[in-house]
Amino acid sequence: MDALEIARWQFGITTVYHFMMVPLTIGLGLVVAVIQTMWHRTGKPEYLRMTKFWGKLFLINFIMGVATGIVQEFQFGMAWSEYSRFVGDVFGAPLAMEALLAFFVESTFLGLWIFGWKQLKPAIHLACLWIAVIGSVFSAYFIIVANSWMQHPVGVEMIDGRPVMTDAWAVFTNNTALVAVPHTLFGSLAVAGSFLLGIAWYHLWRRRHDGIDTIGADGSVVPGESAIPGRDRADHAVWIRSLRIGAVVAMISFAGTSFTGDLQGKLMFEQQPMKMAAAEAACHDGTGFSILSLGNVGSKNCDEVVAVIEVPGILSFLAKGNFTTEVQGVNSLLDQYKADYGTHLPDNPIYGERAGQEIQYVPVMEVTYWGFRMMIGFGGFAAAAALVALWLARKGTVPASRGLMRLAVFGILAPFGANAAGWIFTEMGRQPFVVAPNPDANGIDQVFMFTAAAVSPGVSAGELLTSLVVLTSVYAVLLVVEVKLLVKYIRGGVASAMPELVHVPVDENEDGTPRDGGPGKPAGADDVLAFAY
Repeated sequence: MDALEIARWQFGITTVYHFMMVPLTIGLGLVVAVIQTMWHRTGKPEYLRMTKFWGKLFLINFIMGVATGIVQEFQFGMAWSEYSRFVGDVFGAPLAMEALLAFFVESTFLGLWIFGWKQLKPAIHLACLWIAVIGSVFSAYFIIVANSWMQHPVGVEMIDGRPVMTDAWAVFTNNTALVAVPHTLFGSLAVAGSFLLGIAWYHLWRRRHDGIDTIGADGSVVPGESAIPGRDRADHAVWIRSLRIGAVVAMISFAGTSFTGDLQGKLMFEQQPMKMAAAEAACHDGTGFSILSLGNVGSKNCDEVVAVIEVPGILSFLAKGNFTTEVQGVNSLLDQYKADYGTHLPDNPIYGERAGQEIQYVPVMEVTYWGFRMMIGFGGFAAAAALVALWLARKGTVPASRGLMRLAVFGILAPFGANAAGWIFTEMGRQPFVVAPNPDANGIDQVFMFTAAAVSPGVSAGELLTSLVVLTSVYAVLLVVEVKLLVKYIRGGVASAMPELVHVPVDENEDGTPRDGGPGKPAGADDVLAFAY
C-alpha cells in the first residue's frame, strides 16, 4: 500500500465512524425538542420523562460526535495538504461558518439547556434546545455545502492553477447541496425513529417479562406498578408513546429519503454519470435497472457482469423521469472520460511516483453497486419494521417474544447501515477525482482534481500507517466507551436520567420547604448535574 491508499483508508475510517454519530445527533435532537415542546404545552409527566431520558442519550452521542469530528480538521492539513491548498479558498468559507457560527450557537445553547432546568423559565429553556437543534441543522448544511462543491464545483474561477471563489451565492445554493441537505435530514430522522422504536420495544417487553404489565380479556394491555423506582404507569406511557413516535418518524423519513434520493439520483446522472453507471453495473447503454447482477463486478472489463434480475425502463426513470431514454453505460462513458481528461496522470511532480500511471475512471463497482442497494435495502427494512411495530403494538404493548425483542433492538442498526452505505457510495463513486469535474463548465479552465494529486507529498507511507493504526485504536476505545454508556443508561430506563425518581428531594428554600422544580417536575429535584453527566 502506498501513501495515497493509506491516506484514503485513514480518512474513510475516521469519517464513517464520525458520521455514525452525526445522523443520531441531528435526528434525536429534533425529536427531543418536539417531545419537550409537548411537555411544555400539556404538562404531562410522561413527556418530561421522555425528554430527560432521550435527552441523556442525545448528549452522550453529541459529545462523542464532537470528539471524533475534531480529527477531520487535522487530516486536511496532515494527510491532504495538496487538496487543502487547492480547495482552501472555497472550502474555508463554509467550514468557518460551520465552526464559528453554527457549532458555536449549537454548543452554547445546548449548555444553557443542560444546566438551565431550574435556572431558566420553561419557555426560555425550551427555546434554548430549539436554537441548539437548529444550529446542528445549519452545521450539517455548511458541511454538506463544502462536500457538494467537491461533487459539483461552481461559483469559482481558476487563477494561477487554483479555484478562487467568485460567487458565494452559487456555492451556498449549489443544487447538489440543496438536494443533499433534506436527504441527510430525513436520513437522520430515520436513525432517530428506529432508535426510539427499538429501545422502547425493549422496555415494553421488560415490563411484560417482569410481570408489571398484563394482558386483559380483550387483548389490551393493563399497565401495572412496581416497587422499583420509575417503573409505574407513567413509565408505560413513556415507552408506548416513544415507540409510536419512533415508528411514525421512521416511516415518514423513509418516504422523505426516497423522494429526495430520487432527486439526488437524477442530479448525479447529470453531474457524475460514471458513478451512477457503476452503481447499476450498467456496462452498455440502455433503460433497464438491475435489481441483481452477478459476475466479476469489480473487473476492469465490466462485460463480465450479468444482470440476473432487470426491470426495463426503470433506469431511464431514475435518470430522466421517463421510461424510454437510453442511459449511457460504463463503456460509453469510459471513452468520453478518456477523451476529456486523458488516459494517464500528467507527468507532474505533484503526482510523485504515480505520474504517468493509467487513470482508472471506473470506481470500485463492488462498493458502488452493493452500497447503493444496501442504502435502499436497509432504509426499506427499517420503514417496513416500523409499520409492523405499529400494528403489533396497537393494543398498548409488544409481544412477549424474546426473539422479536432482539430483532427490534438490532433493527436500530438498519438506518445506521443505510446512512453509512450511502455516504461510502457517494464518496467512493467520485473516484478517481477528489473534486469531480463539472460537466456544465466546458473549456480549459474546468475545475477538477485527481485524488492522486491531493495527498501530502511530504508524508511517508510509514507515517500515515502509524497514524492510521493509532487513530483506529483510539476510535475503537471510544466506541467501547460510547456503547457501554448508552447500554448503561438504556437499561436503567427513565430513572437513570431522573435521579429524583429514586432519591428523596434535597433542594430546599431558605425556610426549609422543598423548592418547586417547575411544571411537571417534583419539588426539590436537584438533578441538574446528574442529568448533564
